[in-house]
Amino acid sequence: MLNPLTPVPFRSPGNDGTGRSGYPPAPEPLPVPVMDNHTHLDFPDAELSVSITDALDAAAAVGVQGAVQVGCDLESSRFTVKAVELDARLLGAVALHPNDAPDYARRGELDSALAEIEALAAHPRVRAIGETGLDFFRTEGEGLAHQRYSFRRHIDIAKRLGLTLQIHDRDAHDDVVQVLREEGAPERVVFHCFSGDEELARTCNAEGWYMSFAGTVTFKNASNLRAALAIAEPTRILVETDAPFLTPHPHRGRPNASYMVPYTVRAMADVTGSELSGLCAQIAENSLRAYGSWA
Repeated sequence: MLNPLTPVPFRSPGNDGTGRSGYPPAPEPLPVPVMDNHTHLDFPDAELSVSITDALDAAAAVGVQGAVQVGCDLESSRFTVKAVELDARLLGAVALHPNDAPDYARRGELDSALAEIEALAAHPRVRAIGETGLDFFRTEGEGLAHQRYSFRRHIDIAKRLGLTLQIHDRDAHDDVVQVLREEGAPERVVFHCFSGDEELARTCNAEGWYMSFAGTVTFKNASNLRAALAIAEPTRILVETDAPFLTPHPHRGRPNASYMVPYTVRAMADVTGSELSGLCAQIAENSLRAYGSWA
């Protein structure tokens, strides 16, 4: 596996030699630059790995001027701190993913891991605690108790450090909202890869929580996401890739990267009936309010 911190040429579209197509073609640039508020540059796609600089250069060429690199465990959170020091176009988020929290707990390492997350979060370019939350799709039984404990601890860290909270919510909408209300949500909360319906969108509107839409909003079977987006407060909308996952239509199934954001933004403009430049400007403004300046 190639090291994403080492410069590697960004590969052109094509086949990677395994029978799967490579990176999709670049979209038409956006008229106003936006930010990808959730990506995983440390998750290279087999032989399609690229360096941080190459990935961000490709994004900048189509109007994606910055990104939030997100940690999911100690290793990727350490990577995040190194990455934000390497390129000023990156901000960082650090956390233990809810599906990893039970593993740390079983090894008796959850509290020490959370302490390291808090230490990493002190870096000035780390602006969020995440992704954290609840996942009822991949975790069950006693693991859910560890998820809840970890989630509550992450909320506490975010509040004490004054950082944004990035939520991972899979099949757990009501429980995530319940925990946020019980603990008292941080000032800024982002539902990463928003997966709810109109009901959750109304809750986010009322609470002032951000909804970050990924390539999933372009999927044919995602009418619930489009319905939620249609009623979301414009000041609460963000965009992300969750790269290398969730590549938007029409390239679903191929590797994702921050330069793919324009496909999702154009789909969002169609759903909301927004003028593209205006939507881009709103997303950029929202991103700065959620995370602070990239400069």
